[in-house]
Amino acid sequence: MEPKALLRCVTVIAVASVWTIRKSEAWPSSPGLRVRPIEERTDYARVLELSLLFYEAQRSGELPASNRVPWRGNSAMNDRGLDGEDLTGGYYDAGDFVKFGFTMASTTTLLAWGAVSWPEAYELAGQTEMLRNAIKWATDYFIKCHVSELVFYGQVGDFALDHTFWGRPEELNMTRPAFKIDPEHPGSDLAGETAAALAASSIVFKNTEPAYSLECLRHARELYKFANTYRGLYHEAIRGAAQYYESTDYGDELAWAAAWLYKATNDSRYLEDAEHHYQHFHLKERPNEFFYNKKVAGVQVLLAQLTGQPEYQNAAQAFCNFSVRHQKRTPKGLLYIDKFGTLCHAANVAFVCLQAADCPGVGDPKEYREFAEQQIQYMLGGGGRSYVVGWGENPPQQPHHAASSCPKRPAPCGWPEFDRKAPNPQILFGALVSGPDEADRFQDHREDYVYTEVTLDYNAGFTSALAGILQLRAKSAK
Repeated sequence: MEPKALLRCVTVIAVASVWTIRKSEAWPSSPGLRVRPIEERTDYARVLELSLLFYEAQRSGELPASNRVPWRGNSAMNDRGLDGEDLTGGYYDAGDFVKFGFTMASTTTLLAWGAVSWPEAYELAGQTEMLRNAIKWATDYFIKCHVSELVFYGQVGDFALDHTFWGRPEELNMTRPAFKIDPEHPGSDLAGETAAALAASSIVFKNTEPAYSLECLRHARELYKFANTYRGLYHEAIRGAAQYYESTDYGDELAWAAAWLYKATNDSRYLEDAEHHYQHFHLKERPNEFFYNKKVAGVQVLLAQLTGQPEYQNAAQAFCNFSVRHQKRTPKGLLYIDKFGTLCHAANVAFVCLQAADCPGVGDPKEYREFAEQQIQYMLGGGGRSYVVGWGENPPQQPHHAASSCPKRPAPCGWPEFDRKAPNPQILFGALVSGPDEADRFQDHREDYVYTEVTLDYNAGFTSALAGILQLRAKSAK
């Protein structure tokens, strides 16, 4: 992960037109992973499977026996809070080893939204269990971090220390400080987004794990109350976060959390809160983007879904109409918002407009769905190359990712691997890289993180958009 004040959002070889996994890198037998030779760049079920596998490669803590990533092991087993609280688990943010709660929570909310909206897609792809596991790996960690009603740990690891190290997380040997928010040092954005993630996830687990669903919901309620009562920006409490994941407001997170709590509980008090925040924080204005720092478009669409009111329908329609018809594009048609996380931005807009397309009274569903599929197809190879590691034609070979740049253990790994001008020895299956510039140019070099960085939030909207398109295709085939 590189500074985001600028804003950041199998190895394969060609055999004729078919891309296959290298035999030397073949995966051990696993009922959950089915990597086979493919010819069709729009095999959404397969890419959905791989995109979820990326999250397994990002796991911190003690890995389960079902771990499918052979070059990963237990790591950061001594992560602790200021009073010795167990903070193991969760996800590493990017190619480094800091655990940023804000983007982890945003990622989890988007994964849960896709799970709630398009469960048939995950069933069709055989990925329902993998999706729940991906979400639960985060929610388990959030519950650990919420050590009391008004204290939440929002970051583990220090970026300055972390970036003195390049290697495997299993070999980390440094101080990993933990940073929290509390009433004296509030973070309404962080607590609000985590409340949204837990509330959305409670819906995912409602029928299969009802006790766990209720636990998620309890923490969501407490975190929302904390966020709403003690107002402030989290990066003022966790100052190191501002350079990488700055939050410019918290009104959108408060409305987002309240809306998700209403969806999870049907308690009208939360809808009243969401609508109050919507008006008070002027969230009716048309945004230009949807990502971890700007949830307004998601709030508009979610409220349109929940209420059917024209105010929210019109706002959602304005956002998607602007995005589809007027937002800047690259010469090959990719939505272009920012160079850092180019593909993440496009995937997130595709995802939220797929959600809008499912909402009666919002714009032209056919137009929004065609736009979303065009954007996702670009990422899978429609622009001339794949931007998903381990997938399709000419995929990225050198993602900016320390662990996958390391050779098999026990060979040493360090800064020489960062400088090596060769493909990463381990395949970071399913990772969506930052992507090309506004002229569709892409540099596949590990050190060029502007192009090759991978992060939790880069994959979130992409994963859920894949599910939305897969479900649409399945319905149209009936």
